[in-house]
Amino acid sequence: MRWRLLIAGTLLLASLTAGAHQQKESITRVLFNPRTGNIEVMHRFLVHDAEHAVKAIFGPDADILGSETSRRRFAEYVHERFQMRDQDGVSLPLTPVGYEIEGRFLWVYAEAPAPDDLTALTLVHDALRDLWPDQVNLVNVDRDGKTMSALFAGAGREVEIQLHPVPE
Repeated sequence: MRWRLLIAGTLLLASLTAGAHQQKESITRVLFNPRTGNIEVMHRFLVHDAEHAVKAIFGPDADILGSETSRRRFAEYVHERFQMRDQDGVSLPLTPVGYEIEGRFLWVYAEAPAPDDLTALTLVHDALRDLWPDQVNLVNVDRDGKTMSALFAGAGREVEIQLHPVPE
């Protein structure tokens, strides 16, 4: 009976340990805010993944949880690898707004003024994809109560989203 409990305990521990590995996925929300006239960008990464990333990018002393510098550098890294362009290919320059750890997530924020005549949005989201080929970045674009999604996985580098007409 003891060996069955030992095996069951070992299997339980193995399954919990497997759950602690890198997820290699992020979710970004791009929100058109009618109150401010801005496009707000909110990137959400698992702290565990971000911790592995900063050590790979900035060296073994980087520490997402314990170092403000590591969090700032990771946010800068994300900003450098996320881009938005309008239907004419003109870049929409994003202004970094901040970053924070909330529970098991690291959030990175940015915003840009929303052009009045925006009909399409081309997105590039390479954060962590330069480190891990199996990294998946999902971007949800919310405008006027409608959500459109772009998935960055594999070799695809950019995705164009056709936006519904701007309300008059």
